[in-house]
Amino acid sequence: MSFIADLHIHSRYSRAVSKDMILESLYRWAQLKGIIVVGTGDFTHPAWFAELKEKLEPAEPRLYRLKPDLAKQVDGEIPDVCRGEVRFLLTSEISSIYKRHERTRKVHNMIYAPSFTAVASLNDKLARIGNIRSDGRPILGLDSEELLRIMLERTPESLFVPAHAWTSHFSVFGANSGFDSLEECFGELTPHIKVIETGLSSDPPMNWRLSQLEGITLISNSDAHSPSKLGWEPHVLNCDLSFKGIKDAFTSCDPKQFLGTIEFFPEEGKYHYDGHRNCQVRLTPEETRKHDRLCPECGKPVTVGVMHRTEVLADQPIGHRPTNALAYWSLVPLVELISEVKGMGVNSKRVTEAYHQWLASLGNEFSILRDVPITVGDCWPSRSNACAKAR
Repeated sequence: MSFIADLHIHSRYSRAVSKDMILESLYRWAQLKGIIVVGTGDFTHPAWFAELKEKLEPAEPRLYRLKPDLAKQVDGEIPDVCRGEVRFLLTSEISSIYKRHERTRKVHNMIYAPSFTAVASLNDKLARIGNIRSDGRPILGLDSEELLRIMLERTPESLFVPAHAWTSHFSVFGANSGFDSLEECFGELTPHIKVIETGLSSDPPMNWRLSQLEGITLISNSDAHSPSKLGWEPHVLNCDLSFKGIKDAFTSCDPKQFLGTIEFFPEEGKYHYDGHRNCQVRLTPEETRKHDRLCPECGKPVTVGVMHRTEVLADQPIGHRPTNALAYWSLVPLVELISEVKGMGVNSKRVTEAYHQWLASLGNEFSILRDVPITVGDCWPSRSNACAKAR
């Protein structure tokens, strides 16, 4: 079965996240986007975990659906041409801040869990280590290797994924607080890292330049903080609709099971280039080196971005493609295209109205971007502007 999945989101219990990040909204927006499987996010938070148990029921093996009475309340808001099945997979992101090799490390990791029982066991252990109630993405003084060990001991069927692996401040390879290799971070447990999340500021070709990532499946997610941001960088899978099917597709790196990732352009990511936010300065790696990593406006250190960091760790030339590399497609979100055509902000009323008109007329967003022929009006951009061919 071929379907789209987005497995990194946050709930309303996380900081800087929309209060509309509830299951009913995710159920609605998943159908508007054309996504079949959505991560729940934040299963470590006691209140959100209780809400998940209250509102979800078992569906396919170790996946969940919104209970029918709750789904019925939302169905009227979904155009008939967009309606489809939605399943939830239990996921959470954990922030580890700790000392390793004489440096403070700040690494975010994802855990995909197969059941409420597994989550309860993991949460019980983590609650003894730190505060899992204060935020949907808990901050724990827990080494990433130890977090992985706890997961393997408590819930061995779960999947552990380093999150947005290149983000400057909170990731396994981040310039400010990360490591130069997976082995430095995860030690003897490194063989259990089968998958990493590339993040919005990098794309597969950037990651292909690291030999250490050959044999590692590159996935990408939205890290959505509001429902409309769901599906910015999802996966296209062709496997059993089940927890095991999805896990096997990720860990096998089999192009027949994992068809590829849908990517936004990494240049649009917040941390792609180097820069200094306070001075609104953005620099290429060459410019950063020219200025000795200092902001040309104020003289303070710049934040080294993902493009620069991948260049530092890369041991392969630009254009290198591993033999096991999966396909990917670069797409611009539909609302961004409409905004560009109309010359208005993405959150403007007219852009929002046009977006929902297109969905009501033609179907879900990914169907429009990937499948619907462009034959509907002179103002619509050509497909060559909307997306790139699979690479």
